[in-house]
Amino acid sequence: MVTLSRAADTARELATLLAAGPGERVAFAGPQTSPARLAETLTALANTHGGVLVFGITPAGRAAGVSDPAEARAAIRAAGLLATPPLILPLPQLVEHDSKPFCLAEVPPGLPHVYSLDGRYLTRSGAANRLLSATELTGLLLARGEAGFESRPVPTATLADLNMAQVEAYLAALGIPTGEDWQDVLLARGCLVGAAPSDIDRSADVANAPGGEPPAQRLQFPVPTYAGILLFGRQPQRALRNAQISLVRYAGPQMGDEFLRQDAAGTLPEQIRQAEAFVTANMRRGMRLSGFTRQETTEYPLPVVREAIVNAVAHRDYTIRGDGIRVLMFSDRLEVYSPGRLPGHITLDNLAAERFSRNEAIVQALSDLGFVERLGYGIDRMIAAMAEAGLQAPNFEETAAGFRVTLHGRGDELVSAEPAPRWGNRRLNPRQERAMAYLAEHGTITNRELRELLPDVSDETIRRELADLVDQGLILKIGERKATYYILK
Repeated sequence: MVTLSRAADTARELATLLAAGPGERVAFAGPQTSPARLAETLTALANTHGGVLVFGITPAGRAAGVSDPAEARAAIRAAGLLATPPLILPLPQLVEHDSKPFCLAEVPPGLPHVYSLDGRYLTRSGAANRLLSATELTGLLLARGEAGFESRPVPTATLADLNMAQVEAYLAALGIPTGEDWQDVLLARGCLVGAAPSDIDRSADVANAPGGEPPAQRLQFPVPTYAGILLFGRQPQRALRNAQISLVRYAGPQMGDEFLRQDAAGTLPEQIRQAEAFVTANMRRGMRLSGFTRQETTEYPLPVVREAIVNAVAHRDYTIRGDGIRVLMFSDRLEVYSPGRLPGHITLDNLAAERFSRNEAIVQALSDLGFVERLGYGIDRMIAAMAEAGLQAPNFEETAAGFRVTLHGRGDELVSAEPAPRWGNRRLNPRQERAMAYLAEHGTITNRELRELLPDVSDETIRRELADLVDQGLILKIGERKATYYILK
């Protein structure tokens, strides 16, 4: 499988691609290639197994690079929008090779649609694009026929229903320049649908349409899709009432009358943070006996819990009404249930090896925000992490209408069977006390949120205070880079 690393060795990977030459999963494009030509290769890769398009290689095979990297990235994004449905791709990477800039566009495997370009359905054969045969097209349509709900427009939604603070945070995570039109970005990411802002008649203000059914012309304008509302909406549950997570901790190994419950609502990133905070606050901690030594540990490995929650949010079937994600904690196990059976060609037998995304826009956005690795959805990492912790492998099962992951914890191996106190009698300075009080009330905190609480404190002091709380074992750092936040330990 051809994938691109997020690490600094991407330049070395580019050199490897250039040395190997084009093939079924690697394509080259000249520096002057038009978006229409780029779209042919991108849709062909998407209809095959995914791959990488290297932008900056002349037809003669010379590594010339691109003269304007920003223009090259814009051309790739425009090419993705020419496909039907639009291709939702990771942001193209700019990589230097022999002091020349190249633009690398990654097409993930396991995309959920069959993509066309001007009525043509293309695929890759060796290093060339070709039309799919009727038999191949029929098979591909059958294999990928389940997806599409997240890309539909929400019937009553307008741009005013988006939380612009969250949109701006997303653009910052992408590294998008502040001058770029945010609507164009969300169109390319599958979070809006309709004509581009430059193509619409702004004299018709659909946001001020009278009550009742919106006029038919409304969908000529950019409007939020279900993915857009779930990711950035002010009130996502108005569009999808059951798009939330039920969090329950039971005292014993079975459901009973004694339990603690919380419902995680809001946008999908907010739900993930709330669910992680609930599980972390309610799981048992203690000392695990290993031979003659004691090791401090948690009931479940935190990275595995996180993967299970993120996967449930990213891959659930949002067309199913009357049911939502459930995270149930028992004295001997943790269950994460998600509505919707396994999609496409995925089965319990090939779950760890194959890739198929029911909600490509949601998966891509969560990847951009640091929640999920786009090309590896975490099943193999969950299995490896549980084995490394000396625990039973996760149990994956399909139910009549959903999918359930069960984690078996340490149980009686822990010397202390009760959840640990949130924080003890520590000597905290006033700034740290403000941070802990905020965490106790909200469940999570970010550097930005603490900065807003302490506007007269420098960024470096904010970072140092949170790092010290981590070192003291009072809070946990979750995520990387701009997606970093903290929860109570």
